[in-house]
Amino acid sequence: MESQEEKNKSRFHPNPDLKLMDQVREVLRYYHYAYRTEQSYCQWILRYIHHFGGKTHPDKLGTKDVERFLSHLATDGKMSASSQRQALNALVFLYRDVLDKPLTGGIAPVRSKRRPRPPVVFTQAEVKRLLSFMSGKHALMAKLLYGGGLRLLECVRLRIQDVDFGQGLIFVRGGKGGKDRTTILPVNLMDELRVHIEAVKALHHQDLEAGFGEVYIPEALARKYPKAARETGWQWVFPAKERSIDPRSGVEMRHHVLESGLQKAVKRAIQQAGIDKKAGCHTLRHSFATHMLENGVNIRVLQELLGHADVKTTEIYTHVMARDIRKIQSPLDRLGD
Repeated sequence: MESQEEKNKSRFHPNPDLKLMDQVREVLRYYHYAYRTEQSYCQWILRYIHHFGGKTHPDKLGTKDVERFLSHLATDGKMSASSQRQALNALVFLYRDVLDKPLTGGIAPVRSKRRPRPPVVFTQAEVKRLLSFMSGKHALMAKLLYGGGLRLLECVRLRIQDVDFGQGLIFVRGGKGGKDRTTILPVNLMDELRVHIEAVKALHHQDLEAGFGEVYIPEALARKYPKAARETGWQWVFPAKERSIDPRSGVEMRHHVLESGLQKAVKRAIQQAGIDKKAGCHTLRHSFATHMLENGVNIRVLQELLGHADVKTTEIYTHVMARDIRKIQSPLDRLGD
């Protein structure tokens, strides 16, 4: 067994000359946390510091202070359970991996109450009407959300090599929880998607001729395959219009589109279609799941397509399925005469 002293020696220690938040970023990047996780953790740590006046270093605070802060989020901030859990994860990381002072004892804050609600779902007629008010790239993305059950970020992070026209499949890499899965590629979307990808390839060729053409790939893969970042297969299916500077490497490259563009386009189409539901991009994924169940798809198969770890998560869609009780036969009728 590795002793505690040996564990401390093997653990990465940030540069003590850096400011606290720079140390946090240094450790996050050493352990290859996602950039969005880095942004989220930094925001929660700053919020924690400001909660105690902004002048007290977290090194002088401890478990009870973390508990008070989390309770404040639930009682005064009315935070959801998931937000409160995210804040806890950020502070556990801060004390364990940055300050090397793991939080001891049980943390028992006032818990945010989880209020499970059935998902908002479009009817098939509403989906058709919604898509009729969309065009171009955003319409294609919305069709992928509904046609393959993709999450918003999974859609904007699709790479050319993740689309398999031959098998009619979409490979989702590093989805929620860092998991990979496979889902279906709608047949009636293939031609439109092929044309779009050919245009993306032409744009990539222009970038290469201009001396650019790199795209972000995970650091481990970048070290193993140094030329991969310029290969066509690694390019985003939905690239941004302009190149930008990568915030970590400082290299000018073409990132994928921002998810806010599709969010605004879907919201606008919902209003134009006259759909009076509190809906957005994720409603298309909910609708995919519900309509698949209504069409007789096995719930276990749907669980795989959606990437749910537990079938209970998938079962929520059974509560919003359209059911015609007139077709159900009473057990008395089955008795016969």
